[in-house]
Amino acid sequence: MKQVTKDMIIRDVLSLDPGCADFLLAIGMHCLGCPSASGESLEMACAVHGADVDKLVDDLNKYLAGK
Repeated sequence: MKQVTKDMIIRDVLSLDPGCADFLLAIGMHCLGCPSASGESLEMACAVHGADVDKLVDDLNKYLAGK
């Protein structure tokens, strides 16, 4: 199983499982289709959105492990 890391590009996280989008949308990342999603890491996006990247990564990995 693939693990999410905080240095992963948003687009790459979404390619693991489309359901990951729900977690990103829940913390205010509503521009998942914008150019930033193709070049911005989870850590960078969380810094911009004031979100805890470690919690997000943990939540995403728990979700993926349950699939």
